[in-house]
Amino acid sequence: MEVGTVEDLPLHSRTPEKWGRQALADPLALLTDHAFLEKKAAINAMELMVRWPDAWTPGWVEALTGIARDEAAHLSQAVRVLTRRGGQLTRGHRSSYANALRTLVRKAGRHELLDRLLVSGLIEARSCERFALLAAAAQESEPDLAAFYKGLCSSELGHYKTFLKLACKVAAQSMVESRWQEMLAAEARIMAEQAPGPRIHSGVES
Repeated sequence: MEVGTVEDLPLHSRTPEKWGRQALADPLALLTDHAFLEKKAAINAMELMVRWPDAWTPGWVEALTGIARDEAAHLSQAVRVLTRRGGQLTRGHRSSYANALRTLVRKAGRHELLDRLLVSGLIEARSCERFALLAAAAQESEPDLAAFYKGLCSSELGHYKTFLKLACKVAAQSMVESRWQEMLAAEARIMAEQAPGPRIHSGVES
């Protein structure tokens, strides 16, 4: 499961380059969706932080509070970019992609914790891929957005790796590998079902 670059991500489906141009057609809506994504990611990391395994795990709190701190900083960045462009954060927001992934989580003790870590890793991996595409698509027309998303890409890659490392602290390597492959396949199906639009985890227009 070792990953060094965006190209090495083990996603079972790849987003075509044209998605980046499609998503950037409405940058305010995209940034609003992005801000909520970062907010949820920060909350998720803090929730996982207090759910360490039965035996105390060294580095657990440090890793997850570090992710929460990063995601909160990304939220602040996204909101600054949004308001600078004349937009504002709205109160209500839903993500059909994230909601569908959450249905994969088993509700049983350590299986639930493992699945939540792997779902978190899936979201970070897909976000990493999408940020790279947005940075490339915005390079000429929106250089400020290109720099913004390029900077976030490496951060999401690091978070993805951290979630998988934590998963290996709560379950045997063989179990993590098997469940990870199941979830990668499910994520690809879920992504294929998403409607197109200016969202980080939207589908692709034909």
